[in-house]
Amino acid sequence: MSDFAYAYARPSALEARPEGNALLLSAFAEEQASTGTSCFFWGRLRDSWLAARSLSTLAKVVASRFVPQSAALRDPIVTAGAGQLRFESFSSCNGVYARLDLNSEALDGEFLSSGTTNVDFNEPMVNALARIARTEPVLLSVGEKEVTLERAAGKVVERKVALPERWIKGLTSVQAYLALMEEKLRLTRVQAMQLMQSLPAGAAKTDYFLVLRGPRPSFSPVPSAGAVRIGGGHRLRLLEGLLPLCEAVRVFATPDEQSSAFVLELGGGQRFLLALSADVWRGFSGEGNQLDTLMEELPAEWVVGANRLFRGNEVFNPSVFALENDLAPNTVDRLCASLSAMGLLGFDLADNQHFYRRLPFKMGRIVSLNPRLKNARALLEATDDVQLVGIGAGGRTEVLVRGTGVWHTVVVGGSENTRCTCSWFSGQQGQRGPCKHILAAQMRFAR
Repeated sequence: MSDFAYAYARPSALEARPEGNALLLSAFAEEQASTGTSCFFWGRLRDSWLAARSLSTLAKVVASRFVPQSAALRDPIVTAGAGQLRFESFSSCNGVYARLDLNSEALDGEFLSSGTTNVDFNEPMVNALARIARTEPVLLSVGEKEVTLERAAGKVVERKVALPERWIKGLTSVQAYLALMEEKLRLTRVQAMQLMQSLPAGAAKTDYFLVLRGPRPSFSPVPSAGAVRIGGGHRLRLLEGLLPLCEAVRVFATPDEQSSAFVLELGGGQRFLLALSADVWRGFSGEGNQLDTLMEELPAEWVVGANRLFRGNEVFNPSVFALENDLAPNTVDRLCASLSAMGLLGFDLADNQHFYRRLPFKMGRIVSLNPRLKNARALLEATDDVQLVGIGAGGRTEVLVRGTGVWHTVVVGGSENTRCTCSWFSGQQGQRGPCKHILAAQMRFAR
């Protein structure tokens, strides 16, 4: 996907006005050209100082990088819908995901349209956030309410940035991880501050595990029963500015310990989430944790129908949706995976439901953003690149799959774990989704 010129009508800014400050977040949506929508929300922040601290933390996440070769800063995205604003971003290395949720309790204004848009987080605007006083009234505009004259005069700020393809892939993986997470711990503000004080100085060289010994939480390099694997605990320093302001911190993790999340309950309808990949060097965009669910294509009309329904409802619980529509849970999982692979779905841990992002509906993204799936299907198109060796006891299936100048042996099913002799599987051991050879073998012989 090529670079894309975001045509912001003006830079984002905090403007002083007679009635108070106005935080004007200049926006450009991928769908904006077709819908003509220029403004998604216009109104007052009920606790502008707290929201400014949260937005500053979000900006800190965007500017951070924990892998030296990671890409440059990207603009956050905002989703307006179901009476909420959700600000989302990744660290430049793509291994940290952050989201600020503002619900109706935090906002006093009007949702002019549902939609998802990029917002311009420029340096002057970020610096201005730090100057917002505790009792200062602030209006918030996501997009611009009146830009006709400015557009007619040609006042457009062009800034060439890469369309965040990695972000769409990262959003797919994060959504899948969040949907599987279980709450492990609940910390008070005091406990959260104690936890940060126990964080060793410098960058983490090994995994850290969050443990609760009596009433005091701490980090340990040794796993134990009930401990939460963090992996690169120094990334939690991104939350230092918000922890003293929170009411509580909820800690979540996936059963396979491949991701963890910290949800800061800030009060007044504000909530901040920080999700971490299992290792510092792992970006969410390369996880491939939806590939198993995407193996078998659904009829296009099913995916189109689900997209229309979820787009209209804006939030939904997959289990409730399956019961209400008499659908098998695995069918709903496949529908969600297909839409998530286009970046269309997010997951709200606190409310245990999906929310819809209004990005363009592009079926081609399912394959184009998942090269292992694309390569597996290419292997199946050849006449002899995937060959059955034999089926053993308990349904154990052995398959030969052609690689580059070599044949790989894939074992699927039976009492043994699925495995492959390729270098990808040897390095990842299935923790970042299946390799293309396992996918091809499963798609041909293990349905």
